[in-house]
Amino acid sequence: MGDYFDELVSVTGNEFASKVSDGMLGNVNEHIDTGSYILNALLSGSIHKGLPSNKITAFAGESATGKTFFLLGIVKQFLTDNPTGGVLYFESESALTPEMIEERGIDTKRFIQLPVSTIQEFAQQASRVVDKHIENSEAPLLLCLDSLGMLSTAKEVGDITEGADKVDMTKARIVKGTFRVLTLKLAKAGIPLLVTNHTYKQVGTMFPQDVMGGGSGLQYAASTIVFLSKRKEKVGTDVIGNIIHCKTFKSRLTKENKMVDVLLTYDEGLSRYYGLLELAEEAGIFKKVAARYEMANGTKLYGKQILSDPEKYFTEDIMTYLDSYCQTKFLYGRGDDAELGTDEPAEETVEG
Repeated sequence: MGDYFDELVSVTGNEFASKVSDGMLGNVNEHIDTGSYILNALLSGSIHKGLPSNKITAFAGESATGKTFFLLGIVKQFLTDNPTGGVLYFESESALTPEMIEERGIDTKRFIQLPVSTIQEFAQQASRVVDKHIENSEAPLLLCLDSLGMLSTAKEVGDITEGADKVDMTKARIVKGTFRVLTLKLAKAGIPLLVTNHTYKQVGTMFPQDVMGGGSGLQYAASTIVFLSKRKEKVGTDVIGNIIHCKTFKSRLTKENKMVDVLLTYDEGLSRYYGLLELAEEAGIFKKVAARYEMANGTKLYGKQILSDPEKYFTEDIMTYLDSYCQTKFLYGRGDDAELGTDEPAEETVEG
C-alpha cells in the first residue's frame, strides 16, 4: 500500500510533497536559539527553542529602534551554535561596516554581505541560493534581509533614471510574489529567513496603530512578525544599550499580542538571562518585595545582583519549571490551569 501512495505522490509532480511520517513540509522540528531565553519563549513557547528553522520571521519597528543590531545579535548566536554554518546577509541600507561586524563578535569569514537595491534582485539571488543549498549542501544556513522597506523595484529605479515622476503600483504585487515563492523553498531547504521592516503610525483613525510597510506580502508569508520598540538602558549616566520591547503582531506558533522585554547591549548583544526575573516572579518562584526579590529561603536580593551571577540563581530545576510555565503563557491551547509538568523548584535550589 505504501508503494501505491508513493506512486500517487509521484503522479502529482509536486516536488514539495512528502508523507507526514517522513517529516511534513514546514513542520518545525528544529529551532534557532536567539541568544535570549525570554525571546526564545515568545517565539516558540520554550526558553530553549527560539526561531523556527525553516520559516520566515520578521522584526518590524520605527526608525532607530535597533532592528539591525537586533538581527546581528541573533546572527552571532547562530554562528556560535553552528560552527560549520554560514549567514547570507542581504542588505539594502548600506549601514553595515566590517568594523561593526567585528565589534559584535561575529565570525566575518562565515558572514557574507550582499548589497541589493530592488526586490527583484533579492528574490533572484535568494532563490538561487536556496536551490543550490537543496542540491548539495547540509551546512546550516541563515538568510537575512535588512531591510524590506528600503528596497525599490526595477520599475521605480527605471522611472527615476528617466526622470519620470510616477507612482509605482507594482511593488506590493512583486513583494507578495517574492515571499510566496520563497516560503515553500525555504521550508524544503530547512533555511530560516529573518526580515527587518519599517512600521509607521496609521493615520485617519481614532486610535492610531503601528502598521508594517511594504504591503501584505510579508504579512501573509511570515510565520511570526514581532514589532519592536525601545528605551535606553543606563548604568549610572552611561548608556550601555537598549531595552527592546518585543510584541508578537502575528504568530502561527505562539499566542499573538504577547510582549517581552530583552536587553541589547552595545558590548555583548542580546542578554541571555534578561527578562527571566519578571518571568520567575510571575510564575511564583521569586517574590518581589519592594525593590528586591525574595528567594525561597528568605534571602532578598536586588535584580542586578541576581543577573550578575544568573547561573547561581537560575538553577536547572528553576529553568525546567520556567520552561513548563512558558508553555501555559505563550502556547495556544495551554490554559493557566494546565499542569506545568514538573514540581515547583525545591527551596534548596534557590539559595542566596
